[in-house]
Amino acid sequence: MCSTCSRGHYRPDAADPRITALLARKPIRVATVAMANHAARAIWAIMVRGEVYRAPAPVAAA
Repeated sequence: MCSTCSRGHYRPDAADPRITALLARKPIRVATVAMANHAARAIWAIMVRGEVYRAPAPVAAA
């Protein structure tokens, strides 16, 4: 998550819009921890339920 948030901080045009929005509201280290927490919760839920990961649909460029 450090590299993902860092890339979003320095190159917002190439980052996920969710990361860009989070970085607009929070400092980079807080955003990094928040994104890592989000990923950990998703991974835990997938493992507990025995599901297969389904990537979210890509966001269309406006």
